Amino acid sequence: MAKYNKFQVMEAMRETGMVPVFYNADIEISKKVLKACYDGGVRAFEFTNRGDFAQEVFGQLVKYANAELPGMIVGVGSVVDAGTAAMYLQLGANFVVGPLFNPEIAPVCNRRLVPYCPGCGSVSEVGKAQELGCDICKVFPGDVLGPKFVKGLRAPMPWSQIMVTGGVKPEKENLKGWFDAGVTCVGMGSNLFPKEVIAAGDWAAITALCRGALDIIREVRK
Repeated sequence: MAKYNKFQVMEAMRETGMVPVFYNADIEISKKVLKACYDGGVRAFEFTNRGDFAQEVFGQLVKYANAELPGMIVGVGSVVDAGTAAMYLQLGANFVVGPLFNPEIAPVCNRRLVPYCPGCGSVSEVGKAQELGCDICKVFPGDVLGPKFVKGLRAPMPWSQIMVTGGVKPEKENLKGWFDAGVTCVGMGSNLFPKEVIAAGDWAAITALCRGALDIIREVRK
């Protein structure tokens, strides 16, 4: 069961403006990365369903966050079907994110009052997702669609809350472009977790990257 309610999850995404996106098959590495992000100011973290037994790592990660990292909200990403969503909800997922929009996932999450953030690549998909109760929709792939897509979408649909993932970098020019276009928050993966940094176990560098990105977001939002 989710520890944090829907409103707490959405407020954490909105307030910080960034959701790190990460996967590793090693639970100890995943814990270190989660703690590094937490120390950098992150309060919503997406662990992706991208490998065999990912659910086992996820379950342990949620328990660790609940016990050791007050206020850290852990959700699951890369979910494409309702069965997988249900499994992760049983493991304590506080939100569910997908690379695509599957209407069958929405009622599973709505029944538990857990946010479902589907991947949408068109205005029609965003509109349908909103109709089914998706408060925050994920625009993906961001590097293909670009900030102009978000700006164009929000012109006739200004109530839309958008999280963009793909092509987001911890750099001022990049982040300013997205927030000027009107995104609520960004999802950031490989650019926040360089392979060489993970391999070296340089957790302080991850903390610094997170803190720097959040500082830029606060600045460009003013």
